[in-house]
Amino acid sequence: MKTHRVLTGITTSGTPHLGNYVGAIRPTVRASRLAEVESFYFLADYHALIKVGEPARVQRSTLEIAATWLACGLDPEKVTFYRQSDIPEIPELTWLLTCVTGKGILNRAHAYKASVDKNNAAGEDPDAGVTAGLFMYPVLMAADILMFNAHQVPVGRDQIQHIEMARDMASSFNHLYGEHFTLPEAVTEDHVALLPGLDGRKMSKSYDNTIPLFVPREQLRKLIMGIVTDSRAPGEPKSTEGSALFQLYQAFASADETTALAQAFAEGIAWGDAKQTLFERLDREIAPLREVYDQLIQDPARIEKTLKAGADKARAIATPFTARLREAVGLRRLDSAVSATTTKAAKAAAPAFKQYRESDGLFYFKLVDAGGQLLLQSTGFASGKEAAGAIARLQQQGSQALDGLQAQLTTQADPAALAQALAHFGPDKA
Repeated sequence: MKTHRVLTGITTSGTPHLGNYVGAIRPTVRASRLAEVESFYFLADYHALIKVGEPARVQRSTLEIAATWLACGLDPEKVTFYRQSDIPEIPELTWLLTCVTGKGILNRAHAYKASVDKNNAAGEDPDAGVTAGLFMYPVLMAADILMFNAHQVPVGRDQIQHIEMARDMASSFNHLYGEHFTLPEAVTEDHVALLPGLDGRKMSKSYDNTIPLFVPREQLRKLIMGIVTDSRAPGEPKSTEGSALFQLYQAFASADETTALAQAFAEGIAWGDAKQTLFERLDREIAPLREVYDQLIQDPARIEKTLKAGADKARAIATPFTARLREAVGLRRLDSAVSATTTKAAKAAAPAFKQYRESDGLFYFKLVDAGGQLLLQSTGFASGKEAAGAIARLQQQGSQALDGLQAQLTTQADPAALAQALAHFGPDKA
């Protein structure tokens, strides 16, 4: 049975563009074909409501993004492919996580801080125009991830903070109610994580600088010819550093092709010729996908059926897991009530990892048995993420992880007792 889970989603707020394709769709579709990976793909239509007030646009975007996933090779028989709003357990989990999340964490979210900074610069109230939806966005995103206990979440670098926040929320919940959530890891492709748009800034619908993925061939060529470049003339050497055109090419080309274009830049290739080279390389990859997309977009009933089937698969996991979480927090039938004393005793009856930060600013963890006896003690880690990563290795690999972590461990109990405690954890317990 597959145990390694990868999850990704795209907000249904616009037409898919090259940045979506390179940063999320292409790498995760490739990963979905690996035998050891269990993949979850979703259309983030709840997220769209934070920024889009046009119902027709949300619906159209959902159709376009679903068709895009399928055209790019997603096999709904091999993955779990669903629409976020078809999983009612996700907003319920959002509330459970809200109740263990400090407001201070949400105050530091990039999107919220950007809105506050903008208002302050304009001399307005700091929260002018800021909805509770925008403020709570990281909690909903955490619920998306934690509902399926994803191990990895492919994201652009600008989204790494949200994965860190999801880890914080999972840790807080686990600390209060027992080990229920896997701590997710962000996965990025550094050289393409932030694809530039037509004006050189990050490709984003917010900047209106995107290149739609499946525009007709001639329109794609026209958009590429409009990419902003500098004024260097043909024959004059050009720098690849900071060149949006070169970065776009690099995201699609092989290493040899990239080297060849870099050499052409050094030799003074004309901008028009460079743009034509980029267009031809992009269209070579996109054209076959575009043909499938055009067929799918004309058959929305087929896509709707596919999403409903995916929701059934997703809820087969989400429904029983939510029941487990409800039980954990005390949302229980009255005729099966358990006293607080009994609950605490049951929680204490198992070995547990404790992660904490000392006055030296470093992060530590320890493993204690059911009676609180120390079994394992770490040295200090520079970040909570590193400490959590070591814990995850021990939980997933058990005693086999000890050799590789010797340099980070200062105290170890009797090997047999330690092995027995570590056997309590594992992928099947996540």
